[in-house]
Amino acid sequence: MQTLESYLCGSWAGGEAPHRPLHNPTTGEQLAQVSSKGLDLNAAVQYARDVGGPALRAMSFTERGAMLDKAAKAINDHREELIELATLNGGNTRKDAKFDLDGCTGTMAYYARLGHKLGDTTFLVDGNSSRLSGNPRYIGQHISVTRPGVAVHINAFNFPAWGMGEKAAVSLLAGVPVISKPATSTALVAYRVMQILEESGVLPEGALQMLVGSTGDLLDHLGPHDAVAFTGSADTGAKIRGNANIVKNSVRVNIEADSLNSAVLGPDVEPGSDTWNLFLTEVVRDMTQKAGQKCTAIRRIFVPKDLLDDAQTDLVNDLEAIKTGNPTLRAVTVSALATQAQQEDIRAGIDRLLSEASTVHGGGNGDLTEVEGDGGFFVTPTLLKLEDAHSADAVHAFEVFGPVATLMPYDGSAADACALVARGQGSLVSSVYSDDKKFIRDAIFGLAAYNGRVHIGGKKIADHSPGPGTVMPQMIHGGPGRAGAGEELGGLRGLAFYMQRTGVQGNAPLLDKIFGEGAIL
Repeated sequence: MQTLESYLCGSWAGGEAPHRPLHNPTTGEQLAQVSSKGLDLNAAVQYARDVGGPALRAMSFTERGAMLDKAAKAINDHREELIELATLNGGNTRKDAKFDLDGCTGTMAYYARLGHKLGDTTFLVDGNSSRLSGNPRYIGQHISVTRPGVAVHINAFNFPAWGMGEKAAVSLLAGVPVISKPATSTALVAYRVMQILEESGVLPEGALQMLVGSTGDLLDHLGPHDAVAFTGSADTGAKIRGNANIVKNSVRVNIEADSLNSAVLGPDVEPGSDTWNLFLTEVVRDMTQKAGQKCTAIRRIFVPKDLLDDAQTDLVNDLEAIKTGNPTLRAVTVSALATQAQQEDIRAGIDRLLSEASTVHGGGNGDLTEVEGDGGFFVTPTLLKLEDAHSADAVHAFEVFGPVATLMPYDGSAADACALVARGQGSLVSSVYSDDKKFIRDAIFGLAAYNGRVHIGGKKIADHSPGPGTVMPQMIHGGPGRAGAGEELGGLRGLAFYMQRTGVQGNAPLLDKIFGEGAIL
């Protein structure tokens, strides 16, 4: 059985017993084991600061971009191998595995191009200078420079490649070294990505380290110039924010947590229209892609009262065509959940929602395609229905992180839909399906304060929409309130988390000459 090692301080090292197991979610078979016990994590932090940081800061944005481009190509060269690992350890279908891996390399390639555009400099000029006195020669100018610290990235189980790659791409382009900590249950993909990058030699020594297993006392060694980016549960996010050392040193923390994302169908949309079909496609895709284990997946579906029955009929028809089972089969759309604990949590979550809702499709294991025995971790796509969204509580407060969504009526006004969405207390993304300009405008401004992103679906972009569940590097990813109150990606905006914005005041001709060498935001 394989024992995964951490890559710290320029070498591979295994932890001490006891080890935690990694399983094949389709069969329940143990694949590997991992431990971080006994590893010197303070040394890893210092290695990043003393070796990786200076090497990255000595590089221009152009050079860092070229580095990211080579890293993306190195990973892509092993695409088929990584897809097989994603199926083996993540239970992914081939399509879902490609979604994860291509998201990783695509985001890295995007930030590589940004690095090229920023040019042969190491700092950013933020906006125009400001005159600060009656004398026009005395000005102020904001700039952003790389912070001399380390970034700790704690990633989620559902996107082991994409989560690792997108966080690392932004940090490395900003010039900050990374210690990446993948979720243990699906760590095989991230572990192999780290091996590929280490073997390729495309990154400076100390620029990227990997800790597998428990986080241990890693956070206790961080200082005021360091940062933590976390994706996962709200409970774990709260523990990170409340870590005594994090609080004492005012360590920057970015959290992407639970999210009750919504889809709103506009009252103007007719059954069978292009916009109606787009709505159906994207709701079903979000319920089934990665077995619903996406932080951006649609959990609440709001439909005008007079369209509720039609929406239910068409959604159920589409879901009935979905096959759940062995992810190696082309016909299978929904694969296993990542862990047995996830399966148990989802079943318990469905029961909790059923205290208010009823089941209109799915529930439980259902009929599985070519799955032997009962060792796999499966839940078939489940559509629930509420008759009164306003009187409900659980559906607006509790996320079932799997192939589960709840269909609910609203009165057809944008105000009512937005009020119901807002009861989720902050989301990563909400989607609106309509071709009515006034409804869309009202929805955008009614939803914006409660969402990190608002996705508009309509007939004119039906053939081009990647859906609300696809995180694009050009757009911010994060959300207010229960979604974690964090923000990452968003093109150049993502670099701000790893850089220090500073106002410089002084003589205009002197500052203009110095800052003329910088890249303009």
